[in-house]
Amino acid sequence: MACAAGALPALSGCAGQGAKAEAKMLPNESVVRVPVQVALENGGQARGELVVTVFTPKGEGRHPLMVISHGRAGDAAGRAKLGRARYATAARYFTDAGFVVAVPVRLGYGATGGPDLENSGPCGDRRFTPMFNRAASEIAQVIEAMARRPDVDPANVVALGQSVGGGSTVALAAARPAGVRAAINFAGGSGGDPVKSPGKPCGPERLQETYAGYGATTRMPMLWIYTENDLYWGPEWPGRWAEAYNAAGGHAQFERLGPDGANGHSLFTHAPEKWKPLVRDFLRTQGYAMPEPGEASGQARRP
Repeated sequence: MACAAGALPALSGCAGQGAKAEAKMLPNESVVRVPVQVALENGGQARGELVVTVFTPKGEGRHPLMVISHGRAGDAAGRAKLGRARYATAARYFTDAGFVVAVPVRLGYGATGGPDLENSGPCGDRRFTPMFNRAASEIAQVIEAMARRPDVDPANVVALGQSVGGGSTVALAAARPAGVRAAINFAGGSGGDPVKSPGKPCGPERLQETYAGYGATTRMPMLWIYTENDLYWGPEWPGRWAEAYNAAGGHAQFERLGPDGANGHSLFTHAPEKWKPLVRDFLRTQGYAMPEPGEASGQARRP
């Protein structure tokens, strides 16, 4: 994987998003910068400009917005290799369905650089909630900026995240940002290391508490997708997290798929054919006219 875990137990999930993926810009692809400021626990603020890759669909007028949030490598070198996150295969799927797609690179990663705000602490003392909240703040500010574009419907946003980006998307949903109608979590979490402790993440009980806290304030429909052979989380913890989230008041549709490759944590980039039917059906229940494979593009519209 381009963002493989290193010495620190953390999250990857950004395979194929590095410099080589930047070589060929697609015709509907552009890059913008979004200024952000993030409140810190010591009362200060971190500032920077996020590099955001934007894919646009065919057709005039305003379109729904899909924001895709990346995962986390385990060391600084891996995070730098993220480059400009693109997720071009997924972006093409969603633009074919009529979405404008935005893929931001958060502070501390790749083309954006700046301070690392997403270290949740040592394995024995994980603090997931502040880390996810900081990342969610950046995602929310990207949504605000994208909502001002003339081709985006500001009241019609879907947020999607992979790995640490998935956990951050759960935090984003709990904050109830304006215009966000649904959210999708792919393999979301933090604190795993598939090499040193496969299937045994750091602080899973604390992460369960974090998710329960988010569930208590979230009314937004969510889709959570995990696999049985996720070497970061193992087969059981994701289900416990989803149960705690829903028991606290959340509305997550939990889907645990069978094994995928050597490490199912990479399902989002490795096997889109497995998740597309789940995402299509979920978005249809939210009122999006998601096309079948081979149908004309530009179909996803708010009812």
